[in-house]
Amino acid sequence: MGTIKDYRNMVEQPWGKMFYDMIYEQLNIPSDKRIRILDFGAGFCITADHYAGDHEVVAVEPNEEMYSLRVEESDYTLITQGPDYLKTVPDNSFDIALCHNVLEYVENREEILKQLARVVKPEGLLSVIKHNLFGRVMGSAVLGDDPKAAMDLLNEVSEDSMFGSRSVYSNEFLIDTLSHEMILSDSYGIRAFFGLSSNNEIKYKNEWYQSMLALEIKASTIDEFKKIAFFNHLIFKKKDAT
Repeated sequence: MGTIKDYRNMVEQPWGKMFYDMIYEQLNIPSDKRIRILDFGAGFCITADHYAGDHEVVAVEPNEEMYSLRVEESDYTLITQGPDYLKTVPDNSFDIALCHNVLEYVENREEILKQLARVVKPEGLLSVIKHNLFGRVMGSAVLGDDPKAAMDLLNEVSEDSMFGSRSVYSNEFLIDTLSHEMILSDSYGIRAFFGLSSNNEIKYKNEWYQSMLALEIKASTIDEFKKIAFFNHLIFKKKDAT
């Protein structure tokens, strides 16, 4: 299963770099206007640090082992709490809230989503990245050569991970839960093809990587490829209060 230190090393490899390159491309946050960004479940604070050079960023991460390995090249505020911190944040405090690969590991995901929607300003954005069931099935069956694990996923058996039991949930759950305050603005896939090849050597070649990144960016907007991508990225816009 690996350790958090193994995971920290993995995100520095091409497969981790691809994930973050895709996020930054899809969010497309301009650097010319300083805004407030909340990164809830910031992990190693890679995304928080990326945006902190141009924006005011609050990174929320309760896992000490993760934040002790965080990236600290830029100036952001680290909050070492979990969901309780959200309850202390005033309404309409942030222009953008990020919640990336977090809700699979919590029991109260509906409450967390409602708190995140509350703290975003009217017409502000909530970015949610989640594991995609069909992408995980593809990964288990093809890359992992493990059809039994793939069948377990199709039968809705939760996976074990270094962060505990991982429960994959649907895009429809997000849309329904947020429907009173937010509307779906954009949706993308992340890594439809990259994670299906076991040829790791080629992934370190820059020419191949750039070609694959261009392909993934193109495929990320096509519905058929979103359905089999390893992750889905949904961006919600908060309704205007007026």
